[in-house]
Amino acid sequence: MTLSKYSFDLRTRVEFGDGMIANVAEFARELGITKVLLVADKGIIAAGLTKPVEEALKEGGMPYVIFNGLVANPRDVNALDGAEFAKKEGIDGLVAVGGGGPMDCAKAIATLVTNGGKVQDYTAEANSLKTDPLPMIAIPTTAGTGSEVTWDAVITDTEKHEKLNILDWRICPDIALVDPAVLQGLPSHIMASCGVDAMTHAVEAYTCKVANAFTDAVALIAIRKIQENLRAAVNDHDPDACKEMMEASTLAGVAFGYSDVGAVHCISEALGGRYDIPHGVANAILLPTITAFNVPADIKKHADVARALGVDTSNMTEEEAAYACVDALQQLSDDVKIPKMRDIPEIKPEDFEIIADASERNLSNPDNCRDITKADYIELLNKAYFG
Repeated sequence: MTLSKYSFDLRTRVEFGDGMIANVAEFARELGITKVLLVADKGIIAAGLTKPVEEALKEGGMPYVIFNGLVANPRDVNALDGAEFAKKEGIDGLVAVGGGGPMDCAKAIATLVTNGGKVQDYTAEANSLKTDPLPMIAIPTTAGTGSEVTWDAVITDTEKHEKLNILDWRICPDIALVDPAVLQGLPSHIMASCGVDAMTHAVEAYTCKVANAFTDAVALIAIRKIQENLRAAVNDHDPDACKEMMEASTLAGVAFGYSDVGAVHCISEALGGRYDIPHGVANAILLPTITAFNVPADIKKHADVARALGVDTSNMTEEEAAYACVDALQQLSDDVKIPKMRDIPEIKPEDFEIIADASERNLSNPDNCRDITKADYIELLNKAYFG
């Protein structure tokens, strides 16, 4: 059941299409930016993914400097370093290029430049910023994160080894340049984990307790698009499939960004904070297990998920259809070669109590489809790991 009262205000303008990156300087000027901080990690730069952005900024006469002092799961110290660099360089706007890490780090940098302090000052409660961050353009290079349209920045606390969330409507990127052409060079294993990450966003957005009619609509479309195109995008890098996946990822970002996620993300963020595992991989390995746990809390919505996944439910009861979505999600993960949890060497079962504790404290835990406790998290971790 969707909420009877909610607010829906899409804060980010989405510009979608092949070659959209070429217009970045024009869009930056539209936002009043005169000097850009281009935020990207060293891997993104080495892969050549910032090159077309840099060329477009140069051709458009937009001065810029690069900040690459961040890791895949950005740290609080990365955001501080970026903010100090931005102030030193006289930056008045940002362009983030990459997956969720660079986009989230850019959001945090933009926040600290204008609000001061450190990341932890803005993670205790939602909407705690005192003033607007610097304007920002987000350019995703994977079809998975959805961070280009969300009001969340996930940053790792270097002392506690836990992920923190800056949740504030003001940190939404002003413009998202969603260019499917960037996916053509993406390695298949990254396409796979990012694609199931996007599926996780859509499934959790649709089934969580704070879903609404608008997020339901885009979540179901995203689920269908991912089911129909992820295999071809991973295995063949089919251009049409890549375009559909890029659109599906942004739709899934809208879905969870304007509702919430649930227990899959609670665990994956705990795993990422402790072991530095890529967020998309952590989500992908957990999705079928957590979905099976959640099914009894909302039979109808999980049956809807099954139908969006292409399952023929015509001869099934609603309960049978609901559980069929779990099998369909597992099949998708298997088809694109998502690893099993036990195949990831960093994860240690002896840490499960610590991970469960962090999962229960996650801000999204109350919105999970089914009420879930620390004891449940421990049981689910063991089930996902040992089968």
